[in-house]
Amino acid sequence: MAAENAAEHGQTAGEYIVHHLTHLQSSKPGGVADFSVFNFDSLFFSITLGILGCWLLWLAARKATSGVPGRFQAAVELLVEMVDQQAKGIVHNATSRKFVAPLALTIFVWIFLLNAMDLFPVDLFPAIWAKIFHIAGEDPHHAYLRVVPTADLSVTMGMSVAVLLICIYYNIKIKGAGGWVHELFTAPFGNHWALYPFNFAMQMIEFVAKTVSHGMRLFGNMYAGELIFLLIALMGGAWSMSATGIGLAIGHIIAGTAWAIFHILIITLQAFVFMMLTLVYIGQAHDHH
Repeated sequence: MAAENAAEHGQTAGEYIVHHLTHLQSSKPGGVADFSVFNFDSLFFSITLGILGCWLLWLAARKATSGVPGRFQAAVELLVEMVDQQAKGIVHNATSRKFVAPLALTIFVWIFLLNAMDLFPVDLFPAIWAKIFHIAGEDPHHAYLRVVPTADLSVTMGMSVAVLLICIYYNIKIKGAGGWVHELFTAPFGNHWALYPFNFAMQMIEFVAKTVSHGMRLFGNMYAGELIFLLIALMGGAWSMSATGIGLAIGHIIAGTAWAIFHILIITLQAFVFMMLTLVYIGQAHDHH
């Protein structure tokens, strides 16, 4: 279906992929920095799925019973217990865990839902959006839409920066403003005036490296997964009544099924890794050097 749609619109395979990797954005005024551009599709799906994730957790808490739990309650309880155990093993401050553990649970559920958007057919939502454009009298060729927010670097980096701000908050809360500033200039090499510039530089490098790698890891994995789904879709769209075309159609079904099953592991693992790194970084903010 993918290549057929591309052919109908006069697109090559490369143009089809570029179209699917283009965000629904606000217009970019001339001479204004890129920070003025908003990816409306990423914002919409991030907020919508965030609300959905919170609603599911609220629903599980509201319907929780002391008797034999149902499947949904049992699954949520298992998830809550897993996150709570991880939080206890990393963040040793019981007061902090009252906020950090629910935060980690929310992060895991939210990122899992964002990642899971990759499992929908790549042309499903863009085709619906193009149809809406056509009904509204707009050119459907300009109906850009990306549905996997974690394949958007601005989203993943926004999350990692939010984690950085939380870490700074706990650094100040646990150690005090003076204690944290003292640590910035005395760790890791020692408390000597000649080492202060090197200590501060290393601390800044550590904060930047943690934040960048935190966001880039999630983005890189999900962007690659989205691109592979597009390539598999092109295989299916290139079928024809020939030996090669039939082989491509069969390969599309096999490859698509195998990659989707494997991708379930990836979307879960990436949500878990992001959550665990959040706990680790917040736990490190509690440690004194």
